[in-house]
Amino acid sequence: MFESIIGGIGVLIGVAVGYLLMKTGLKKQSTEIIETAKKEAEALKKEKILQAKEKFLELKTEHEAVIKKREQKMSEQHSRIKELQGKNSKHFEENKSRERELAKLESKFSRLLELNEKKSEDLEKMHRSQVEQLEVISQMSAEDAKKQLQEALKDEAKHEAAQFIQTAMEEAKLTANAEAKKIVIQSIQRVATEQAVENSVSVFNIENDDVKGRIIGREGRNIRAIEAATGVEIIVDDTPEAIILSCFDPVRREIARLSLHKLVSDGRIHPARIEEVVAKTKKAIDEEIIETGKRTAIDLGIHGLHPELIKTVGRMRYRSSYGQNLLQHSREVANLCAIMASELGLNAKLAKRAGLLHDIGKCPSEETDAPHAILGMQLAEKYGEKPDVCNAIGAHHDEIEMTTLLSPIIQVCDAISGARPGARRQIAESYIQRLKELEDLALSFGGVTKAYAIHAGRELRVMVESERVTDAQSAQISFDITQKIQTEMTYPGQVKVTVIRETRAVNVAK
Repeated sequence: MFESIIGGIGVLIGVAVGYLLMKTGLKKQSTEIIETAKKEAEALKKEKILQAKEKFLELKTEHEAVIKKREQKMSEQHSRIKELQGKNSKHFEENKSRERELAKLESKFSRLLELNEKKSEDLEKMHRSQVEQLEVISQMSAEDAKKQLQEALKDEAKHEAAQFIQTAMEEAKLTANAEAKKIVIQSIQRVATEQAVENSVSVFNIENDDVKGRIIGREGRNIRAIEAATGVEIIVDDTPEAIILSCFDPVRREIARLSLHKLVSDGRIHPARIEEVVAKTKKAIDEEIIETGKRTAIDLGIHGLHPELIKTVGRMRYRSSYGQNLLQHSREVANLCAIMASELGLNAKLAKRAGLLHDIGKCPSEETDAPHAILGMQLAEKYGEKPDVCNAIGAHHDEIEMTTLLSPIIQVCDAISGARPGARRQIAESYIQRLKELEDLALSFGGVTKAYAIHAGRELRVMVESERVTDAQSAQISFDITQKIQTEMTYPGQVKVTVIRETRAVNVAK
């Protein structure tokens, strides 16, 4: 037991000795670690100080460089300011010298003005004295002499103006006549035309003459009912198998013809049935008028027409001018206008539109005394057509002034369509009257001895007295006659006026 106690004490002593040894070792290690840390901290401190010094030096050099640049810029600006000050001083001196020169010139100018006023006064005195001397010598006042000189100058200017106009027209013809003829001929050749065949009478064919009695009715009541309902005069005569419908309104004639056809086909002819058939036929004709207008616009490629204008275009089918169907004439003018506008580099669609609508004033819904060109222009304006189209419609007979290039094209194409051979029929009496008016108009001028309308009224030959009329005056008379024809007469196409002045020397050898 004692041994075990001694063994335990030995173990305790060993443990205590080990602990003491371990504690001394740890102290040594800790001191070494602290020393090492101090050394590393000193080295790191020195390194950071060196880095800070280097950074400070870099910032210092950069700052010095910036300061140098600023100083350099300030020196440059200072030098520029000095230069500008030098230039300003020079300009100031120059301005002073110029002001001194201007003052000298003003003084000279004032002296010259004074001299000029004195000279003008002297000249005016001299002029007065010369005028007085001339009045004494010529025995005529200055006002009378001035009037006489003005009259002489007026006559001379009038002759010179006539010569100038003639020369200008001839020069224009030399350059433009050939091209204009080419364009007109091409336009005419590219349009198919028809001859006038319509008149104010329609013929209704029947199978046998027994139908005439049924159309007349008991005591003529049927024929009176038809005439009252349609406004057409029905002529039943000895013409075999035919009844004549007479009326100046083609729409009424067509309504009467279709109504008679329906009545005869149906067989029931009495006043009540007549009124019913005529009413239905009028409605059908109205629908056909609208359909004709739409079809015409589609055929010509014209879009956006107002419904009232389409209806007016359809009514043209039943109107005629000197026997020429108005719708056919308008279609022809529209095609001619499109061709001519294309040749001249203008808007062909707008020209075609104006050509179709140029005669809509001939188919008014209400009777009026206004010229058809003005009425057509008013209708076009009312239904929203463009100003160019409205002006072309209103100016195609010179009722208003032409303001666009489209207007003369419409006028020319209207004349081409209406004046070509076979286009229109004219009553002989009115034709002869127009020729006589042409001749009388020419004879109303002084110095004219004879006048002849030739080429169906397309040319007027005028003979003048050689003793009373000079060559210059003959040119003036030709111009005046053309102007008077344009303003006072209505005619298709154009009228060429030729003034002939001749001198004859006659001797007889015996």
